[in-house]
Amino acid sequence: MGLVRDMVEPRIAVAVVTMGNRPAEVDALLESVAKQDVPPTRIVIVGNGCRLPDFAGRLALPGEVTVVETDENLGCPGGRNVALARLRELGDVDVVVELDDDGLLVDPDVLRRVRDLFAADPRLGIVGFRIADENGETQRRHVPRAGNADPMDGGYVTGFLGGGHAFRMAMLDEIGDWPARFFFAHEETDLAWRAADADWKILYAPELLLQHPKTSPARHAIYYRVNARNRVWLVRRRLPLLLIPVHLAVWTAVTLLRIRSFGGLRAWFGGFLEGMRVSAGERRPMRWRTVWRLTRLGRPPVI
Repeated sequence: MGLVRDMVEPRIAVAVVTMGNRPAEVDALLESVAKQDVPPTRIVIVGNGCRLPDFAGRLALPGEVTVVETDENLGCPGGRNVALARLRELGDVDVVVELDDDGLLVDPDVLRRVRDLFAADPRLGIVGFRIADENGETQRRHVPRAGNADPMDGGYVTGFLGGGHAFRMAMLDEIGDWPARFFFAHEETDLAWRAADADWKILYAPELLLQHPKTSPARHAIYYRVNARNRVWLVRRRLPLLLIPVHLAVWTAVTLLRIRSFGGLRAWFGGFLEGMRVSAGERRPMRWRTVWRLTRLGRPPVI
């Protein structure tokens, strides 16, 4: 399992990945980071296939600011892995807070609360934020519980929100980083299942608010195909063999009820077949005790 050193006040970094198409939103996000009552040790900004301005020269940002630019768009998980690799090179960070580039930290005490949560529990691996729009509304897909759960109901869960969360770096060193090959969709679940299988805790903390515009994942042209492909990859990588057909059957039935357009269904089935045909990468299925743990937390890994 590896030793987790006792951190009284863990050192926090903030990582943001952007494609350069939201300059005003990125500036607003970084200004909200600068207003935190506990400043981050470092800020890493990744230009995912784009050039970025000199943020440190234009904004009064706390801590060390590092800008990394990639030659191509690596997708959300790939871009975040670039930030994590740079943080490891710098070597003085215990917890990383990853934020969507169009998000906003409304409250000034978010990083302090994150620091205190990780300091209080050495087995806490992931903290998920509450995501709400400018009217305070949280979309159902942003609540990490099954059913019509109250977005203000915090506690231990089986997953986290990709738009705003915090990781313990020691956990990532043990279980690995984001699955970059996913590019977009279900990368959070892959990482969360690995964390749970290694006995790390995942906490949903609704008091940690990331303001974020209301969106639909279907706005992306590749959504239906990649969503289907990655779901198949996910279960092939992480579930015991007996649960793979169960999960896919449940998910297929739900999809047929939800998707109303012929074009969407055609793209979905194409992605499903791609997921079955193309290698999913590593196969490291979770233990049955992890299946039971996820079930007790309210979301068995067949839903």
